[in-house]
Amino acid sequence: MVHDSGVSSFSQSHFTSFVQMRGSIPGHWKQEMGKMVAKPAITIDFYDPFAETAGAHFNELLKRYGAPIIILNLVKQREKKKQEKLLSNELSSSVKYLNQFLPVEHQIIYKTFDMARKNKGNANVMGHLADIARNAVMKVGIFHNKPHYFTQRPTTVVGQHKNNFGSFQTGIIRTNCVDCLDRTNTAQFAIGKCVLGYQLCALGVLDTPNLEFDTDCVRMLECLYEDHGDTLALQYGGSQLVHRIKTYRKTAPWTSQGNDIMQTLSRYYSNTFSDAEKQNAINLFLGLFKPEETQPPIWEYTTDYYFHHKPIIYNMKSLTQWWDVGVLKSLPYAYNDLTKACSELIQIHSRDVEMIDSYVDYYRPYELSILGDVFALKVSNSIRDFMPNFTTNYSPFTLRVRPVRRREENYSKNNAMKNPSVTGQSSTSSAASSTSSSSENEDSFDDEESIHTNECQIPLSKESTPEPFTFKALFPTMKEVYGTELKKPSQDDILTYKKYVLMGKKANGTVKTIFTPTSVSMKSLSELPQDTCFEVKPPTVSQKSIDIYKNYISIGINGGRQPKPSDIEIYKKYASYK
Repeated sequence: MVHDSGVSSFSQSHFTSFVQMRGSIPGHWKQEMGKMVAKPAITIDFYDPFAETAGAHFNELLKRYGAPIIILNLVKQREKKKQEKLLSNELSSSVKYLNQFLPVEHQIIYKTFDMARKNKGNANVMGHLADIARNAVMKVGIFHNKPHYFTQRPTTVVGQHKNNFGSFQTGIIRTNCVDCLDRTNTAQFAIGKCVLGYQLCALGVLDTPNLEFDTDCVRMLECLYEDHGDTLALQYGGSQLVHRIKTYRKTAPWTSQGNDIMQTLSRYYSNTFSDAEKQNAINLFLGLFKPEETQPPIWEYTTDYYFHHKPIIYNMKSLTQWWDVGVLKSLPYAYNDLTKACSELIQIHSRDVEMIDSYVDYYRPYELSILGDVFALKVSNSIRDFMPNFTTNYSPFTLRVRPVRRREENYSKNNAMKNPSVTGQSSTSSAASSTSSSSENEDSFDDEESIHTNECQIPLSKESTPEPFTFKALFPTMKEVYGTELKKPSQDDILTYKKYVLMGKKANGTVKTIFTPTSVSMKSLSELPQDTCFEVKPPTVSQKSIDIYKNYISIGINGGRQPKPSDIEIYKKYASYK
């Protein structure tokens, strides 16, 4: 997820996101761990001619993510003794069978890429992955909660558009190898790098989605994916990643080969001697095995097959309609998104409740917080952790001629034996990942596209003579960078601004009395009263005028009053006049 943090509002800010997944081959296969061999043999437990297992898996993906489902299969395609090829054939046959019963526009897209074989030659592995990632992302799109910018290039707008809301991701990219660790992690990094470019274009940061490898932004993303891969590899393989992104970029130093050997031995030892205990712990943690006093403990079971496959009553389901009816009608959108509803309504009596007050929930003002332990301070920072020393260009998208990583340098001092991606110095460019040679053309037996853009190959100019390092060069003034400079306002400007604010408050009726500084004299230039639609000052009326008005009203109500004697005399004279 990438968002514009310049706006603190959740409703008005721009958010972009993308989802991808990794998963094993959906079938019934295993690796026998009884024999102490370097590569345990892969065997198929039983064949599934109607792809019922794969159908149930892909039906769940269609229900959750929509269409299209893009499978990126990274297992080996050529072997003297078929091992990984067995899994590839199993997956390929399952996809071909399932696609017979889907509409053409929603069929599963299957893509193979022999990553290990390409890496042994002179092929540009990352360039191939970049092409595959770009084509896949153009099909599934990204999520963006706002309409695209008017000046955004049409080629950078991806995703399904609905009701001018923004863009939606429909479908998912599913990456797999055998153990879904080393090769899968590198492929997912290539997809994430491609997606990040489109997300930055959607937010208005970049004009084109092309990101270079030797930049602080991509270096942060690389460390993020390698930390993620190390965590998964430690959990499932017993060691950190063996083949890293640098390995496939061909920029890893020769000293990393020793670390690769140590990681391989660590993984072999873990798989041979501690894999059973690790699997028992996972089964216990997931609740697949529940200890009981009358039942034997988990370590006495010879197999955990029955933990994962409970005896169920088999229902005769159609072998051709492997998808749910509602799922097919909602494609390309996800069935779960179209049918989701509000399950519970909670009445909020006050806006100050902690459960809805995001400020209190995040900052916790009632607790003592140590700033050094706050996650917001420890999170990776492009300037602090990745920007090279002695540079004045703070942009994370600038190509670094000498990309020195402070984070890796500091980490390598504390860890003598560390992964090659952390201790190895990055090369000045990725030009080592050369283009495909003639041997690669002979091996292009799969459905690879022959044309690809080498976006990671960048010619770099020679370094110029470095200028003397000074404090002024490191921190230029605002005048030098932006052409303007902040100055303290004059006293007249401050008084004018205060006058303007007071006028606005009076016009809005927010204040009853107006306070003006003694040094400010406000004189009305108009004789009209300064009344507003919110408040009118009653006019002053004399008592004589009030009496005249009261007499006038009483005549209309009670009729004429008794005339005065002087008035009667005047009337008599008028009547007697001839």
